[in-house]
Amino acid sequence: MRVHYTGTEADAAPFVAAHVEYLRRHHTDGTFLVSGQTVPSSEGGVIVAHGVDRDTIEAIVARDPFVVAGVARYSITTMIAGRVHPGFADLFTSRL
Repeated sequence: MRVHYTGTEADAAPFVAAHVEYLRRHHTDGTFLVSGQTVPSSEGGVIVAHGVDRDTIEAIVARDPFVVAGVARYSITTMIAGRVHPGFADLFTSRL
């Protein structure tokens, strides 16, 4: 998923702590595998999610404090892994 700021980083700044908690929660439950800022960070961020269907991930991103506050939007790309590094193979053995 790609997180796109709808304004500036400064617009998003008041909501960063809540967004970080949102990320922590979904990393802890195993839905988010990796997340981070883009380079340059002014473009937003990227999150790789796993183990949930499209409707569920749309509901999850709708609750991101950045989205709720109107300072970011998401673009979601769904994929089926065709080739996987052996170190990650166990993550991709099941498909929804």
